[in-house]
Amino acid sequence: MKVAVAGTGYVGLVSAVCLAEKGHTVTCVDVDENKIKLMRKGVSPIYEKDLEELMHKNKDRLTYTLDYKSAYNDAEVILIGVGTPEQEDGSANLSYVRSVAKQIADSIEHDCVVVVKSTVPIGTNDKVEEFIKNNLKNCVKIYVVSNPEFLAQGSAVHDTLKASRIVIGTEDEEAREIMEKLYKPFDLPMLFTNRRSAEMIKYASNDFLALKISYINDIANLCELVGANIEDVTKGMSYDGRIGDKFLNAGIGYGGSCFPKDTKALYYLAKNQYDYELKTIKAAIDVNVTQKTKLFFEAKRKTDTFYKRNVTVLGATFKPGTDDLREAPSIDNVKLFLKEGADITVWDPVGLNNFEKLFGDKIQYESDIRKAIEKSDIIFIMTEWAEIKNLDLNLFNGKVIYDGRNCFDLKDVKKYKFEYHSIGR
Repeated sequence: MKVAVAGTGYVGLVSAVCLAEKGHTVTCVDVDENKIKLMRKGVSPIYEKDLEELMHKNKDRLTYTLDYKSAYNDAEVILIGVGTPEQEDGSANLSYVRSVAKQIADSIEHDCVVVVKSTVPIGTNDKVEEFIKNNLKNCVKIYVVSNPEFLAQGSAVHDTLKASRIVIGTEDEEAREIMEKLYKPFDLPMLFTNRRSAEMIKYASNDFLALKISYINDIANLCELVGANIEDVTKGMSYDGRIGDKFLNAGIGYGGSCFPKDTKALYYLAKNQYDYELKTIKAAIDVNVTQKTKLFFEAKRKTDTFYKRNVTVLGATFKPGTDDLREAPSIDNVKLFLKEGADITVWDPVGLNNFEKLFGDKIQYESDIRKAIEKSDIIFIMTEWAEIKNLDLNLFNGKVIYDGRNCFDLKDVKKYKFEYHSIGR
């Protein structure tokens, strides 16, 4: 099938490349000329495992362009994969979705299915369909389908090609048949529902995972007070099939482009449009905010001053396997260290360039983890990179370690000569 994809971020580009991998001809559209130039050279503008390899493999089925008219005018399916960032009040910014909807209305010359893959508030697909139909330049038939993604950064390609399910929300039998044809090569379970249910499935799934993380962090904080070990607690919980063992790792909270944004967006929607307060979601948000800087304030209580102290932050990104810094705990903590007058060094295997865009010459950047450790008096671990977990712990001797990701076994730590603090243990 002939497919166009609007947006080349994590959702758009990964979707496009995976569709090409399954035999479709795909045109990727973006407004950023630099990104288009990179992709035409076979270079991915985002750090994502296996993505560049598949871009090269499927280069004959992938086109990258700034010209949305040529991409949309005869496409059978158009995927909207642009960002829906958080606004100041917590609501989702739909300006990019609206912009693409207008371009589609201006451009399409044949019947087509418009697929909204972006995470959007419930009811948005209805509005997109109404807008496009009211503004069509040509006499064509369009269907709008909700098709949320469930990928995780760092494993996005795998999560798309080997998805647990494909959720499709549509009101039309014709659209259903086209979506079945689009995804038939994937040979994955497909759930068909109406559009609003599909939109809610995405939010309900993400917010449940965020809630699970905040819940276990709350329990971990109590474990410290009562003398329990959170890792033993979660292991005991995990044997219950109703609970499982996923998203039960205590730490300094969640970040990234999904959980923070989607929890706030759903809470805002319920509160402001329906006067209904999602108390559990509000609790997840509140716990996460304080959890991010928990270790900073713990260290501050035990340290006279951070002024001119050599502080090293190991891990800048919100999780391993990505260069994404959105809502990363490292950012909140570095800002606090700067206010305290600390001399800060940050190490990360892939995120330093993005981190430097935020902090410039206010801090130091070190690509060699051993050198970063040598420079420090106090070390804060913010991301559970394998390079950190596989370290020779002798390197920490004489240091004070605050481990926000519980990277090391307590039995191992006791064999070495450094002060060690972690979460819930």
